[in-house]
Amino acid sequence: MARAKVIVNPAAGAGKTIKKWPRVKELLDGMKLDFDFEFTDAPGHGMELAKAAGKKGYEFIVSVGGDGTIHEIANGLHQAGVAAQVPVGIVNTGTGADYIRTIGVPRRYKEACRCLLSPNRRMVDLGVVEYTRKGKREKRLFVNFAGIGFDAEVVRATTEKFKAMGSMPSYLMGLLSTLASYENRDVKIIVDGKSGERRICTVMLNNGRYGGGGMKPAPDADPGDGFFDLMIIDDITKPDLLVSIPRIYSGTHGTHPKVTLTRAREVEIHPIRNSAVQADGELLGEAPARFSILPAALSIIIE
Repeated sequence: MARAKVIVNPAAGAGKTIKKWPRVKELLDGMKLDFDFEFTDAPGHGMELAKAAGKKGYEFIVSVGGDGTIHEIANGLHQAGVAAQVPVGIVNTGTGADYIRTIGVPRRYKEACRCLLSPNRRMVDLGVVEYTRKGKREKRLFVNFAGIGFDAEVVRATTEKFKAMGSMPSYLMGLLSTLASYENRDVKIIVDGKSGERRICTVMLNNGRYGGGGMKPAPDADPGDGFFDLMIIDDITKPDLLVSIPRIYSGTHGTHPKVTLTRAREVEIHPIRNSAVQADGELLGEAPARFSILPAALSIIIE
């Protein structure tokens, strides 16, 4: 039986993961899975644990948490140089579950635990984003989506102002406060070498189809096709944006005249004013930002 490292984020799912963990562990023990586990204790700790596990020769890694936990594990395995060789199993205990909706992992943790014994693997792309943080250029990988503009400012507000409220209330407060204060941005955007200037509301680069707790910004995305599904919302008014949000949830926003949906391998964004950068719902830093794709860079255990 393959030896597994289980990385548990007890804070995921608005703190409910720590309550679910005894049952998840019982299920894993019942499967006679050869594993040991560790809890993350701070943001970024999951990267350190995954990097160490990748170097120690674990045959697969299990993420118990939400999309942010998967994000950290993917980064840690990439830093260890084994992201394509050491498969990742996912037991979702988070709130949004956006990434697993696309890749074919069961949402209920009982079925997800059984899935860990599956011989099936899916190679998926990883995004790379280069950005500025505290005056220095940094780089991060992401599994699901990234962007700047309105969605990144919602993440900024949620992280900096309302995080203590819990997952969904903090996101809603972040959305409402950003909607009240946000101004569309003038940017220079370079898509696969083609440059242009435009005034945007938001730019999202998607590997998966879902983001933001069930929104469907990229309804046709394939996480293993070697491309981002790029969504650009141009200079839309706030009333129009508010009315259009349900269309993003249903994936029917592509016909809106202010929305561009296309595919790309490399995107650079240079805003005129300070703009936050987010990846997988994590606030990273500021633009200018460069996004590129790593094809078939991560192995996921699927049904």
